[in-house]
Amino acid sequence: MTDVIAAPYVPWLPTMPYRPEADGPLRGIRLAVKDLFDVDGLPTGAGNPTWLATHAPATRDAAAVAALLSAGARLAGKTHTDEMAYSLFGTNAHYGTPENPAAPGHLTGGSSNGTAAAVASGGAELGLGTDTGGSVRIPAGWCGLYGLRPSHARVSRDGVVALCGSFDAPGLLTADLALLRTAAGVLLRGGADTTALRGLLAPPDVWELAGPEVRAALAPAVDRLRAVLPVDEKPLFDSAAPDYRFGYAVRTGWEFWQEHGEWVRAENPVFGAGIAERVRAAAARTAEELAAADREIAAVRDTMARVLDGTVLVIPTAPQPAPLRGADTDPLRAPILGLTGISSVAGLPALSVPGARVDGLPVGLCLVGAPGTDESLLELAEVLR
Repeated sequence: MTDVIAAPYVPWLPTMPYRPEADGPLRGIRLAVKDLFDVDGLPTGAGNPTWLATHAPATRDAAAVAALLSAGARLAGKTHTDEMAYSLFGTNAHYGTPENPAAPGHLTGGSSNGTAAAVASGGAELGLGTDTGGSVRIPAGWCGLYGLRPSHARVSRDGVVALCGSFDAPGLLTADLALLRTAAGVLLRGGADTTALRGLLAPPDVWELAGPEVRAALAPAVDRLRAVLPVDEKPLFDSAAPDYRFGYAVRTGWEFWQEHGEWVRAENPVFGAGIAERVRAAAARTAEELAAADREIAAVRDTMARVLDGTVLVIPTAPQPAPLRGADTDPLRAPILGLTGISSVAGLPALSVPGARVDGLPVGLCLVGAPGTDESLLELAEVLR
């Protein structure tokens, strides 16, 4: 069923219950919420019919939902997600695949796919998603949107179905940078890092993960940034680069199984083929693999702490534009995680901005900063408006 075109919103909630709008900076803004977030009185489906059937409706709002609604946003609906958010491409074996309004016939991408489709179609001005391995940034890039993955733990995960708590981050999608800055101001906890930005890093070893047409299309955007800050083009990693994709896969699988293994064993849910394969792998992860994975993750965190002192990493959001619906996406997983996994495993803020077009399809440029520099990234993005 994955080639069936789905609406952005889940089908079992045809209308939203009435809630009076609060008075705040987001008053009147329509909010699309990924169906991993609890909304008081509504079921949370997590992209899987068995999860939907075996969990009672939520009795309170997830913290991020509550914050945005308290600031005046109006709930437009709950949006489709890949099953348990355990994928990067926006397909769902049970509910279908939302259309990409910015690239008809192509994938929306990311497990926050329904949220991105709702915003890109104009059905909502603001989207709330989650980003574990790129599921806000990838659909932002492929749909021509802004997508913010905040610093880890700057947005509460309370009331969100977990994939991997070590990497999960509630994030935002919009078509408007000013709105994104306003919404981020509502959600982000803790004071922003006041370290002045001194330069940019565009490492060739990371840029080479993207296709030549993407690199060429994004070069003018990098030049616009170069006009305000110097750009260093030295490699990010040396020849002994940490295998952070391995670290990401193992740590994610381990935490998924710790969180949901009992439910999987008890309910024996039907998963789509790719999800089922990852769930089987998650169940088989060993403590020895986890220890090795955590060493790789620690190496990435050490590297990023060293290079991002006043520096912003500038990289392509995705290695290519959105693939056609029905295309084989397996070869894309490794290069995508090569780009997105750095932020994920190191807990860094990452902002995908609309960067260019390749053959008429959107491609994004991603700004990655040190923990707490979310606001600085949003300010830097003004250069690219």
